[in-house]
Amino acid sequence: MKDSNLTKKLQKIDKDTFQEDLINWFHNQKRILPWREDQDPYKVWVSEIMLQQTKVDTVIPYFNHFIEKFPSVEALANADEQEVLKAWEGLGYYSRARNLQQAVREVSTTYNGIIPNDPKRLSELKGVGPYTTGAILSIAYDIPQPAVDGNVMRVLSRILMIDDDIAKARTRRIFEEAVRDLISDKDPSGFNQGLMELGALVCTPKSPSCLLCPVQTHCQAFHNGVEQAYPVKSKAKKQKKLSYYTCVLQDEKGRFFIEQRPNEGLLANMWQFPMVLKQDVDEEHLATWVEQKYHLTIHKQETLPKIKHVFSHVIWELDVRFFRVENAKGSINDQLFLSLDALTTYPFPVPFQKLMDYLKKHSR
Repeated sequence: MKDSNLTKKLQKIDKDTFQEDLINWFHNQKRILPWREDQDPYKVWVSEIMLQQTKVDTVIPYFNHFIEKFPSVEALANADEQEVLKAWEGLGYYSRARNLQQAVREVSTTYNGIIPNDPKRLSELKGVGPYTTGAILSIAYDIPQPAVDGNVMRVLSRILMIDDDIAKARTRRIFEEAVRDLISDKDPSGFNQGLMELGALVCTPKSPSCLLCPVQTHCQAFHNGVEQAYPVKSKAKKQKKLSYYTCVLQDEKGRFFIEQRPNEGLLANMWQFPMVLKQDVDEEHLATWVEQKYHLTIHKQETLPKIKHVFSHVIWELDVRFFRVENAKGSINDQLFLSLDALTTYPFPVPFQKLMDYLKKHSR
């Protein structure tokens, strides 16, 4: 049942004119982006997953490389996960890549490689939430479905003066109702992309360019002079800080020791240099911890520059220690001794890429 307050706000909008103004502006002013070259559902899907939590300019080279490497549903479905994670390396939020491949494999086996155009079947795929479902259906298949992201909520919160807190999950349903009411049946692709583009280029978080807005005449916040007050958003929780010792172990042959992270949780299945929480091992006993855990002997130790990396919900502070070791047992399954050049073929989180860059510049 539609919210009565929202209904009143929607009744103030001339829907036909709003659709025409928005869609015409989008087709005339849209950015040229590689995933807009056609309406291939696979490319739309990959781009939308990459664009979650990531800026367009950052995504473009990753998207081009990813599509070149995995040009189709079948190519991605048949790829090795480590190869996929390597192609995603640096984009962050790696569960997106794993979920995407898992979902694509289901499309390959269950739907003969054809991405479903049915909302229920599409939304049942791993990692495909309401936004991604709506984006694929509207952009690739021209089906009028809401695709509500941060840009869309910001735009519509101003146009309709929606006072609900966009940081709360339940608020998204209000915006989905609004899009269902406003969306064009003739060009749902242009409508949804128009809202997204408007939020990215004109109706920005701070200092929106209202005088350039193609739907300014429809904007209730603008006419009341309160566009800066929207959207309503509560402050995010402070990020948790985790302090680690990170250990660079180099053997007599000049090889570096790496290990694979667990197959669940943050940065699952990626590779790292050994690390341990400072609360679990103090500096005085760190070398002993390394020798006992990895069954080797340390004969030299030094301190390397610290590394700090900010994830979405946590901050890593890495105190880096370099150890020359001997009597290493060699490689086993999820633990390897490799040359510095060989390390680059494995997928590493950004903090360890930074550490590898340092090691290359100061080769030992």
